[in-house]
Amino acid sequence: MADAAISLSNAYQESVLRVGGIPLAMPDTVSPAIIAECVRACDGVLLTGGEDVDPGIYGRKLATHVRDKVTITPDGGRRDYREVLLIDQVFRQGKPLLAICRGQQVLNVALGGTLIIDIPSQIPGALNHRRRDMRREIVHEVRLTPYSLLARITGKQRLGVNSTHHQAIERVAPLLRPTALSPDGVIESLELKPKVSGWLPFLLAVQFHPERLSDRYEEHLAIFKALTQASVL
Repeated sequence: MADAAISLSNAYQESVLRVGGIPLAMPDTVSPAIIAECVRACDGVLLTGGEDVDPGIYGRKLATHVRDKVTITPDGGRRDYREVLLIDQVFRQGKPLLAICRGQQVLNVALGGTLIIDIPSQIPGALNHRRRDMRREIVHEVRLTPYSLLARITGKQRLGVNSTHHQAIERVAPLLRPTALSPDGVIESLELKPKVSGWLPFLLAVQFHPERLSDRYEEHLAIFKALTQASVL
């Protein structure tokens, strides 16, 4: 039996380093006490991409036609559980949070939302959002909500993004609001609703991968700058 391992793209670390932050990876634990101490020891939190969130967490049974399209973490649900505990501690301790791709999805689920299990199966005529062949390239634009956090950070009303996902936000969690949409209506960003925005110094979730674009596109690097700036206030 192979040893378990933590795998993390260098692109996340490089993006944080590029804007003056020091990235530290969290240990593979589901201990609430250790997770709380990890959050306490850091200035900000970054939730990364990865496999699908287990649909059972948000009360969905897999239909036969999508069962073979879902790839959940091979750890018996430890990552899902760990990240839900992590999000709870972020809110309890009031730390800045940036959530990317799977990170956006698990944030929405942790706060009471649901997910589209497979875009091609559930949204007829949708864009091809799983462009793994172009993971470091712009593949479509998203329309940003005027005056939203993402619009202010990037200085854009339309933002070119990459796209390597097949799941997406379905029912938005009560505390969150969509602030970016792809041309087919898929939610590409979430933020706290204005009436609860003061709960955290910073919260931004994006469905795309700015860490794969931040070395060439200032607007994507700006997302990491915003996280680090919120983390040192």
